[in-house]
Amino acid sequence: MHVRVISNVNEASSVTFIHRTAVVIDVLRASTTMVAALAMGAESITPVETVLDAKAMRKPGELLGGERFGRSIPGFDLGNSPEEYDRKTVQGKRILFTTTNGTRAVHKALRADFVLVGAFVNAAACAASAVSLKRDAVLLCAGSHDEFALEDGLCAGLLLHRLQEMTGKLETDDFGAAMLGLYESKRERILEMLRQCAGGRKLIKLGHERDVTFCSFSDTIPCVPRLSGDRLVADRQN
Repeated sequence: MHVRVISNVNEASSVTFIHRTAVVIDVLRASTTMVAALAMGAESITPVETVLDAKAMRKPGELLGGERFGRSIPGFDLGNSPEEYDRKTVQGKRILFTTTNGTRAVHKALRADFVLVGAFVNAAACAASAVSLKRDAVLLCAGSHDEFALEDGLCAGLLLHRLQEMTGKLETDDFGAAMLGLYESKRERILEMLRQCAGGRKLIKLGHERDVTFCSFSDTIPCVPRLSGDRLVADRQN
C-alpha cells in the first residue's frame, strides 16, 4: 500500500486523488466533530463550502452546524465542538456542516474513489476502513488558512502507524515519513502537543480547552465518516 501525505488543502491537486482513497484530516476540530456526530446517531452530514450555501440548502428538520475562524455562526443550530453533537441533539438528524478548513478539504478530495474522514479519535477504525477499500491512499491534512497545522500532521503520522501495523508493509513519501517519525517520537505527549500548537492555543484562548482534550484521545470512537453521494455517513468498524 502506498500512502501520500499532503500538508494542507492549498497543496492538493484534484488529480492526486484519482483511483485512490482520500482521508481528510482536520483534528481541531471539524473531522473530530464529524466523527462524534455520526457516532451519536446523526443520519448524515453534508459538507458545505460556504455559510450562504448551507443556509440555502437547508430543508425542514435539518440542522446547521459549523464555524468560521473558531467561532459559532449566527443563526446556526450548532457550532464545531464535538461535545455539542450529543445523542439527544443529533440522533436521526441530517446535518449541513461548514467550517473554515475541514469541509473545503472534503470538497478538494471529491475525485477520489472513496473519501473518509480521519482524526485521532477514530484512527484505528479509519485505517481499517482504508485497508478494506484496497486502494492506495492520500492523507489530506486540512491545515489552517492554507498552511500546515501540526495537529493534522501528527494525526497523519498516527494513521500511517496504524496502516503499517495492519498491512505489514507501507510505502510513503518524504513528508509522510517525517510525520510518521514525528508521531512516533511524540506519541506519549499528544495532548501536550495539541495544547501547544497554534490551533490549540487559539481554541484555548476562545474558551474551548475541553475540545482540545477531546480531540487528543486516540482510537476512542469506532466510527468512520465515509462519503456517499454528497453526504458523509457512518462506516462502523467493530
